[in-house]
Amino acid sequence: MTQRMSGFLRGAIDDGDVASAIREYEDRYGGQDPEAQERRKSEYRNFAKLYFDLVTDFYEYGWDRSFHFAPRARNEGFAASLARHEHRLAYKIGLGPGMVALDLGCGIGGPLRRMVRFSGARIVGVSISGYQIARARTLTEAADLGPLADYVECDFMEMDFPDESFDAAFAIETTCCAPDKFAAFGETFRVLKPGARLGVYEYCLTDRFDPQDPEHLRLKADLELGGGLPDIAYPHEVDHALREAGFELLEAKDVAVEDPSCIPWYEPLSGSGLSLANFRSSRAGRVVTHCLVWTLERLGIIPRGALRVSGLLNMAAAAFARAGQLGIFTPMYFVLARKPDSSPMRGGS
Repeated sequence: MTQRMSGFLRGAIDDGDVASAIREYEDRYGGQDPEAQERRKSEYRNFAKLYFDLVTDFYEYGWDRSFHFAPRARNEGFAASLARHEHRLAYKIGLGPGMVALDLGCGIGGPLRRMVRFSGARIVGVSISGYQIARARTLTEAADLGPLADYVECDFMEMDFPDESFDAAFAIETTCCAPDKFAAFGETFRVLKPGARLGVYEYCLTDRFDPQDPEHLRLKADLELGGGLPDIAYPHEVDHALREAGFELLEAKDVAVEDPSCIPWYEPLSGSGLSLANFRSSRAGRVVTHCLVWTLERLGIIPRGALRVSGLLNMAAAAFARAGQLGIFTPMYFVLARKPDSSPMRGGS
């Protein structure tokens, strides 16, 4: 455990000053005030890059290589639930051999690699974080996936790909980071071929969210800062942005409540932590990790500021768990959309 953590944040921050980076992130973009929210949107490139460069090592350590939630069937393992969630998405967008798909916000490529193996399609992942792209390439080379998995460092709000480049696209809890959903979906519409499908798992507030409730507002602010989110939309806002971008909506539902018999998506964060498979993400595991980070930082083994990053993510984990328990938030509002076979070219940029 200590050996694995000793490499945390080495090379992730451009100038190596993790303490200054996390201080800038929290001080500039934190809080419930409208000014902070506006900065998260107007400065989203800096906001997103700072966030993902700071948290990626912690994510991989605590959640493995697929950075997303999933409902889990009884007697189903944690890793198996993540894989099933990804395979379902690949099936919904019709991935298969000979196709070229786009992964919007690929992280370090965990879902991308699994979906390549499941479908036989070639997938190109994009991320605004050069650190994530470098890590994704290293892991993909080790997986020996050859030309089927590729990565490009770019902003999915403004991509360099030609019009009508891809046969399908997907986003797993990533378009929630877009400052303007219409623009993000419009840019995706541009690079998709006519008839192509887009599948999205989106962070959304539910109709239980009360904007007059102080606890709900605090949780929303904690989710935004701790999750790298400019704002959190309602499902109808996501639907509207997709339609305005030119897509046909084929399916839209909250997968988190689809099967009441499933173990809730937030259980790995709020559970007892007795499962070895997801101990590090549990409450007990997070306490252990935080204490170890404190020790390693004091000894100079990991950069100063790492403890503050750990504290930010612990705050986020508590907010995710509580918001899930209250039913005011879902990380898996699923939308399946299609670019019409014959339509005028539209774009968000």
